Formats: sequence, C-alpha cells, structure tokens
Amino acid sequence: MTEVILRLPSGPVPERGLGPAATDVRGGLYGPLEEAFQTWRAAEIAGLAGVLAPDDPDGEEPWTVAAGALRSGRHLRAVAEFAPSFATPVYAAKMSATLQRFTGGRLGWKVTVGGDPAERAAQGDTVTGADALRRADEFLTAARGVWQERPFTFEGDFYRVLEGGFGHPLSGGPFPTVYLSGRTPGELDLSAAHADVHLLRLGDDPEAVRAELDRRAPGRAVRLGVELSVSVRHVGQDDGPPEEVSGRWGGFASLGHTVPEGFVGTPAELAAEFDALRRRGVTVFVVEARPALAEAYRLGEHLLPALADLEREETADAR
Repeated sequence: MTEVILRLPSGPVPERGLGPAATDVRGGLYGPLEEAFQTWRAAEIAGLAGVLAPDDPDGEEPWTVAAGALRSGRHLRAVAEFAPSFATPVYAAKMSATLQRFTGGRLGWKVTVGGDPAERAAQGDTVTGADALRRADEFLTAARGVWQERPFTFEGDFYRVLEGGFGHPLSGGPFPTVYLSGRTPGELDLSAAHADVHLLRLGDDPEAVRAELDRRAPGRAVRLGVELSVSVRHVGQDDGPPEEVSGRWGGFASLGHTVPEGFVGTPAELAAEFDALRRRGVTVFVVEARPALAEAYRLGEHLLPALADLEREETADAR
C-alpha cells in the first residue's frame, strides 16, 4: 500500500509582520506552534499516512513535535528524526513505549547517521564515520532488545545494558517503525539489519537497492521509500516554483526546502511520477511541500485521489 508522509517545515518559524502601517494588538492569542498544529490537523483530515518531524539544529525539538502531532489526531502517524546521540537506547525505547501506549502504536523513528560533522559537534556529538554506523547498530539492537526481552544484556563499544528490559505496562506494544537511509555499503548493511523502510533520494536506483538489501538480509522485508519535494501546481499559484517549471526540478532549495530535488506539476502529473516509482518498488513517499499547511490539503484533495485512480487501473488491468 502506498503511503504519503509529509515532512514538516524545519528551522525557525519566520516572523509574519503586518508592515509599518498596521499593528497586531492581539498579543499572544496564537502561540508559535499554532501553524504547526493546523498543519498536523490538515494532514489528518487530508488522509495522509503521517508526518515527519525533522531534526534541524535551528528548529523545534522533533520528539516534542512528533508527540504533539500524535496528540492532535486519531489516525495520523508521526516519525521523529534523531541521531543516536539524542539519548541512551534504553531511555529512547522507554519514551517510545509510553508514546506507543498513548497513541495506539503510531510512532516512527528516522535514525540519522553522519551528517555535517561541525553541525553534529555543535550538538555535542563527535562520533563520525564508521564509528557512527557502529553506534547506530548498537543503539537499535539495544533499544529493540530491552523492548522485546527481559532480562536483556548487551555489551558493545558504545552501550552496555545489564539485566535490563521492560515489564508491564511498557512491554508488549509495537516497536516504532524504523526509517533509515544511505547509499554506502555500511548504510545498506544497517538498513538490512534494522530498517522497516529504507529511504532513497531521487536518482537512486530502486531495483539495485532492493537487490542489495535482499542480498544482505535474505527473507527480511524492508520497504523502499523516497524523500522528495513536491509542488502541486495550481492556476495563479505564486508561492512555488517559477511558472515555466514542470516535471522533475532541482531548485527546491531556493524555496527553503531541505530536500532539493522533487517534482512540480498538476495532481495528475505528480501522480504519474509517483506511480512510476511505485512500479519500481517504492511504496513510501516522504514529501516536503511548502507552505506545508496549504500543501497538506492539496496533497490529500488532489494528489492522493489521482494516485488511487492509477492504482485501481493497474489492478483492473492485472485481472
């Protein structure tokens, strides 16, 4: 089943002044996260599978944002993006077990490895390269171990757990869906061992990645996803790419997107691009779209129905 997950805006929320001729006298009527709340609700109403709270050094804390998104809806899933330096695997697992209990198992983890070394160091994380991959492997092993076993003992280079594990009421719930990414052999090994979803970027070869994951972990089901930006083209739209842009576009960074490549087009055109990727094995789409609040509704009202129509046509043809 195809899933569309909205990547929430990262970085500081821009100030929205009224200009020199007007003054907003309402004070604190609307809080700084009001637009985020409305975006979570829009994603739920629009029927998106979930939202992703990104790990941005200058943005809001992703676990708090994910918890808020989970609280705002009944069906919406939320993925918290974080590096293993965020917490010990036992504490991260305990936080997640509580969130899973409160929300019916709707939490996901996007565990990041690597990144800009200076940026990571500014957050107190100086583990890089092969060590970062080994630490991520140990983190996920230990987190899943205390979740599923009691007593659980693990001794690694980065973490030690002695006779740990969860009892009632934390035990028994579903472990968070794990999203990983990367192209290197070490990153693919990590996904083969731990990922539920391996995220690609546009330009990666889904069939080749599928073959590599299957070779590394025969019989283990790892779904393929893709991270991309989108702009659902509408007549008179003035907040997106230039009017002459259509199809695949690499200029989304100029609009403030974190993911620089993606697609621009009508709902039917975008659905065709998604369907082409789906036919190559991609079933999860993590999309960045701005303004996120308006685009959440556009995705739900226009893109999802167009994509569903293509899937129904393929099912009918197969019969």
